[in-house]
This record gives sequence, structure tokens and C-alpha cells, in this order.
Amino acid sequence: MILLNLFNLDFNNFIFFALIIFTAAIVRGFNGFGFSAISVSGLSFILPPIEIVPIILLLEVFVSIFMIPYIWNKIDWKFVIQILIGIIIGSPIGLLLLKYLSPQITHLIICLVVIFFSLLLMRGYVNLKINNLFSKIATGIISGVVNGFSTLGGLPVALFLLVTSIQPAVIRGSLAAIFFLTDIYAFTLSFFSGIIDMITIYRVLSIILVLPFGIYIGDKFFVKAKEATYRKAVFYFLILISLIGILRILLS
Repeated sequence: MILLNLFNLDFNNFIFFALIIFTAAIVRGFNGFGFSAISVSGLSFILPPIEIVPIILLLEVFVSIFMIPYIWNKIDWKFVIQILIGIIIGSPIGLLLLKYLSPQITHLIICLVVIFFSLLLMRGYVNLKINNLFSKIATGIISGVVNGFSTLGGLPVALFLLVTSIQPAVIRGSLAAIFFLTDIYAFTLSFFSGIIDMITIYRVLSIILVLPFGIYIGDKFFVKAKEATYRKAVFYFLILISLIGILRILLS
């Protein structure tokens, strides 16, 4: 009970917290993204957004570290660097918006955009022409802004990779590398902006051991999945998590 006081959670909420993070780690191990989306949607039932963001930023760093053995040789480093240029520009803007914009409105906009593009992709939309430096930096800026105020920055990058028809293994590996680097950057900004406190640190340390188990399970699913199955699962996941987000906003 003394430990729970450090986390500022009761027993039931802590169990719920652990289950959400474990589920998110499984999805991350399979998709290469989605950890933040599931965590934000789930934890919003027990924590306010201003407390969720720093927790997820730090957990994303650890979950990326645990994924390294599974994805290292599939990372497109040129793509990662190009996206990072935009993210470095966009992240401070997103963190600034976190303090001043309504999280419900921003989350709703993100969910609607993700659903629109997911449905478009499911109908076979592909655009190889946007696979250029300008589009990648622009995607990075959007991702940085979104990641700063909601930790959902992986969704725009995932959509870009799917639109340009990149192979699933490269999608998963490149996204994991991007998350690792961007969340270290965003976490540093959060620390100096006063968003991080010791309760955040205690909550992260209390849950960190569930991450490698979840990633291991997710990777097993990925290895067995065919490319068409992977893409379909990603589309359905994007739509589902967005619908859950919209429903939560409407109910609140």
C-alpha cells in the first residue's frame, strides 16, 4: 500500500494501468507503433492527459530499447533522419499546445483524420509521388506537433509509410527507431518544462517489466503474419483506436 501511495493510484487502478501497458506493448511488438494510442485511450479513464503524456513518453523510450533485437536490421535510417528533422521542429509546438489547447478537441481531430486515411488506404489508395524529402519533413513536423500534445505522433508517420507502400518489416523497424529518438527528445523538453515529476518516475518504474513480455508476444504474431494480413490488421487497429477515442470524448 505504501508503494501504491508513491504511484498515487489505488490497487484496482494500478492493475488496470498494468493491463493497459501490457496490451499496448503487445500491439507495439506486432505493428511497430500503437503503444501510445492504446495507452492514452486506456489510461484516460483513470488519469488526466497532463499526467499521461510524460508517462508514455518515458515508457516509449524503454519499449523501443526492448524492441532493438527484433528490428535493428530493418531500419531505414535515411527515412528516420528525414522524419526526425520535421519532428524536432514540431515537438516544441506540440508541447506548447498541450498547456493551452483542449485535449478533447485535438484528440477528436486526430481520430477523424486517421479514420479518413485508413478507409482510403483500405480501398487501395497508394501515392508513391509523396515519397520525397519535402513530404517526409512535413510529415515529421505534423508528427512532432501531434506527439507533443497527445503522444500519438506515430499515427501520421505510420499512415505515410502505408500510403507509400513500404514493406511491413521496414515500417515496423523505422517506426521503432523514430519513437526511440523522438521520445527522448520530447521527454527532455517535458522535463525542462516542468511536466515531469517523481510520481511519473515511480509509475514508469513500477510497470517497466511488463514491456519485454508484451513485445515478445507481439513479435511472435508479426513473424507468423503475411504482408496482407499485417496491413489489414494495422488498418483495423487505426480505425478501432480512433473510434474508441471519439467515443470516449463524446461520453466525457
